[in-house]
Amino acid sequence: MRAIITRHYKTLINASEQILGWGDSPRDSGWKADVEFVSARLQEHEINFDAVYSSDLERSRQTAMFHARLFGINIIHDNSALNEVNYGKLYKKKKKWVAEHYPRHKKDPDFVYPEGESFRQMQQRSVSYLSSVAKKHPQQTVLFVVHAGVIRGLVSHFLGLNYADHLTHKISHRYIGDFLFDGETCVRYDELGKPSGFVSDGVIEIPLSCPVTEGPVISAESQPVPESSGRSAKGS
Repeated sequence: MRAIITRHYKTLINASEQILGWGDSPRDSGWKADVEFVSARLQEHEINFDAVYSSDLERSRQTAMFHARLFGINIIHDNSALNEVNYGKLYKKKKKWVAEHYPRHKKDPDFVYPEGESFRQMQQRSVSYLSSVAKKHPQQTVLFVVHAGVIRGLVSHFLGLNYADHLTHKISHRYIGDFLFDGETCVRYDELGKPSGFVSDGVIEIPLSCPVTEGPVISAESQPVPESSGRSAKGS
């Protein structure tokens, strides 16, 4: 499977430097320019999709529908396994305030947020789900619309990076990750849009061959994977 992974449109809460997580927010005024940038780059690379997946959060689903309509895909598959980390009670808290009051925030991937989950838990469910989709779509190209935290977790996992060191890299709303899988194993990684912090901070150079492993560190069987719901891309 070739997995093209991008981020949802920018929301008002994203723009205001507040915690979003499993909550949602209206679109920011510049949202369309970002989404159109991503679609234009995908068209430039002449990428045709066999399926479109997203988290089940509104900002991700709406962005996925935008791309799906443009590329002639009638159904998107949304799943909570691809949701952003659940920050629980910290929804809408200022990021600066959270950093001051929770010193383990974005430093310890095993820190569980009040009434939420940890980054590690989020990484496990998203990696497990992506691996299951890779098994379902061998030899096909699939678009995933997800979240910054999910992207950091996927890149860290499949590139064999220490997760704790990579919780804060910038992931633009114009990011486009290009993951090539052989079965459940990522064999090559590239970026087609605005470079992620993994690249701009000098952590990796692209294109990159993924490290050879005995198999995925987190297998598709290690976490329960909920069924996707298929939604018409004609919806709003």
